[in-house]
Amino acid sequence: MENKRKIEIFNAGCGVCDATIQMVKEIACESCDIEVLDMQRADILIRAKGYGVKTVPSVVINGKLADCCGGGVNAEVLKAAGLGGKLECCS
Repeated sequence: MENKRKIEIFNAGCGVCDATIQMVKEIACESCDIEVLDMQRADILIRAKGYGVKTVPSVVINGKLADCCGGGVNAEVLKAAGLGGKLECCS
């Protein structure tokens, strides 16, 4: 069975959010399972609060809010958090 890294992108449909979604998709690899979440939905707002999301766009990797979120999403910080790093398959 293959492991997947869960990537959640919280967005509000703005141009900055769109650019972040594109950047994450460009960095991601086959081990990344990306979910784009609309902050205008009440259930997504509750989910975001649980992660500590205070600004959009924000990226959560395997349940942890990326350190860069809050002051602008940074590709290098996301890579350091594991985005795009291929996971080794396990049995």
